[in-house]
Amino acid sequence: MRISNMNVPGTDTSFITEFPNKISDKLYCRDPFILLAGEDYFLYRTARERGVEALVSRDLENWSDPIPVYKTATDHPGSTHFFWAPEVHYYKGMFYLITSVHHEALGRHTISVYRSASPLGPFEDIAGYCISPKNWDCIDGTLYIDSEGTPWMFFVHEWISTPDKIGLMAVAKLSDDLSHFVSEPVDIFRADDPVWTDNGVTDAPFMAVLDSGRLIMTWSNFLPGSMGGGYTVDLAYSESGSVTGPWKHADMPIYCRGLKPDFIYEGGHGMLFYDKEGRLRITFHAPNASKEVYEHVQIRYVKETADGIEIE
Repeated sequence: MRISNMNVPGTDTSFITEFPNKISDKLYCRDPFILLAGEDYFLYRTARERGVEALVSRDLENWSDPIPVYKTATDHPGSTHFFWAPEVHYYKGMFYLITSVHHEALGRHTISVYRSASPLGPFEDIAGYCISPKNWDCIDGTLYIDSEGTPWMFFVHEWISTPDKIGLMAVAKLSDDLSHFVSEPVDIFRADDPVWTDNGVTDAPFMAVLDSGRLIMTWSNFLPGSMGGGYTVDLAYSESGSVTGPWKHADMPIYCRGLKPDFIYEGGHGMLFYDKEGRLRITFHAPNASKEVYEHVQIRYVKETADGIEIE
């Protein structure tokens, strides 16, 4: 399988000597994103209005205290609202932070892009604090590099700004320096396209290419109330191999509460990565905004199948 962030060079983390936070203790995080760079894992999470922070691990169990990687600039148009869903991608020798924030001046949810020479930052704005369409509410941008080396951004055209309140998934071609779109964004599917849901949420796209060459996307929605509700990890694939599809959907989510005996929480907002042993993993948060147990990091093994993936 081909995903982003493979064979990423490391950085000096010798200053980190203590790893007091444990995944097994239900490490708090919503929308986790894990980057393996060299011999270290970097877990990115929101620091609310302060910006974005990373935790570092050598083994995926024991994690450092959070390290600020982006501190909100005083002139940031979203500085009074917290950041969410940060991702960091390695591209052409640099690290790119993609994150969502409420843009005060536009009154919209927007996506912004920042660049650094290190996975620990400091990251600096390269897109004028908004790369997404200014008349849309947009969140959850992710980077995809196609087989010809062209960069694309898949992102959520959020339900709060669509006429029928049904969210859309969208894609646009990026400039070579990832600072702006060079094509008009295209909506590629609706939240209610899968046969198993009538919900309006399109969250958390993440792209991969199977060994067969099939282009797939993991994303998140909710089960309908008639099926018990709850946040999910879902699977879509491009029938043509093109970023614009047409996109089809698996008959059921690949993760939801009760799908397997040890899937005890609802959960979602997943992304795929390879560990140091070359094994495919997925991380996501579970549960989702529960009153009983706070949102925490889940890391599970993933198996590639003939036409998709299965979470073990």
